[in-house]
Amino acid sequence: MASQMTEMLKGTLEGIVLAVLAEQPAYGYEITARLRDEGFTELVEGTVYALLVRIEQRGFVDVEKVPSEKGPPRKVYTINLTGRAQLDEFWRTWSFLAERIEQLHRNREEREN
Repeated sequence: MASQMTEMLKGTLEGIVLAVLAEQPAYGYEITARLRDEGFTELVEGTVYALLVRIEQRGFVDVEKVPSEKGPPRKVYTINLTGRAQLDEFWRTWSFLAERIEQLHRNREEREN
């Protein structure tokens, strides 16, 4: 199941991270910790950082360097209007897919009973 979870997560992680940032700005480690608290325990920190680079390049977030008590400044990511539009599209797509998948599941259960 872990392999299937990893593959499904790849296709949805951008939207998931944007959803976290829609709640409040955060830096990479905070995002990873929040997702792990939400049950994404297998999530690797490097995966989140790579995604943050991509969403920054795509213009979905604004980035501010904030001094850190330990080490170099942290990059704090804030979702912007372009990112919110992308997140809205993610939720529309997710709802569409989830409804169809659930219907397929119900149809299967009905056939088996």
